[in-house]
Amino acid sequence: MIKSLLAVLLVAAPSPAPDLDQSLDPGQSQAAGRAVLESGHVDIGPRLRDGTWTIQIHDDHAVPSVWREPADTVLRIRDTARQPVPDDEAYAFLGEQPGAEVHVVPQTEKQGVVWIGWNTQDPGVLGAISRGVTMNLRGVQGPGNVTVFLQSGNLGAPQVLWSSAKPYPQPMWVETNTHTHANWVFGKPGTYLLAVDVTADLADGSTASASTVLRLAVGDTTNPDDAFGAAFTAPLPAASGSAAAQAHNPSSGTGNALIYVAIAVGVAVLVLILLVLRQSAVRRRAEEEPTR
Repeated sequence: MIKSLLAVLLVAAPSPAPDLDQSLDPGQSQAAGRAVLESGHVDIGPRLRDGTWTIQIHDDHAVPSVWREPADTVLRIRDTARQPVPDDEAYAFLGEQPGAEVHVVPQTEKQGVVWIGWNTQDPGVLGAISRGVTMNLRGVQGPGNVTVFLQSGNLGAPQVLWSSAKPYPQPMWVETNTHTHANWVFGKPGTYLLAVDVTADLADGSTASASTVLRLAVGDTTNPDDAFGAAFTAPLPAASGSAAAQAHNPSSGTGNALIYVAIAVGVAVLVLILLVLRQSAVRRRAEEEPTR
């Protein structure tokens, strides 16, 4: 069995983890211009600013921390993230042969590797949503497999969140005020584009949704400029994030109840029609019988 560092790096920090305990300053600025982030802490998440719902990248490596537009940001995963795949059936879902070299952004921070997570902690978002959001992977464009998964403890079974080997869309529910990091595994070096949207039912009864493309340059030989210039050309399925969010929202029970009521009413009407027809048939037979 391959006793690689991957098996160690794919393990979560104890929960609650001090590194995940954060709050975001409402005054954090919006960065301008392009940036290549290849180390330090970054989070993907929704942001509500001046009434506009967007998906942005929170760059905590910058001092002070800033928000960045995904179109102007490339997450570069250097070869310091390379690890061999363990010879363990538990990792067969990666779709890679044991011993194959893959690039891993681990669930716990590793020096020299950009630490990618997500959060729902923007103060504007916290003030607008009541329960959470749905982060939806709608497509992946790149040279290899992409897998995002969580693993809790040395013996915990991996929980696959997103996988380019599965059909799209792939919704993931994220509670309000959440800050999470997972394992990101890339099967081959190259440029990757991930089409993502985030949808939420707002406290005022409306629905907010935004879409973006995350740009990643995997491997030292991959030029980040290629990621900046790449266009997502693969077909995208219709977004289904709203439905996923409703599945975790108590208000969705109202919709189900209405369906059940409609079915019950339909059945009652059908029974009434059958009774009327039966009574009419009985009357006709009575009228047709000769009087004794």
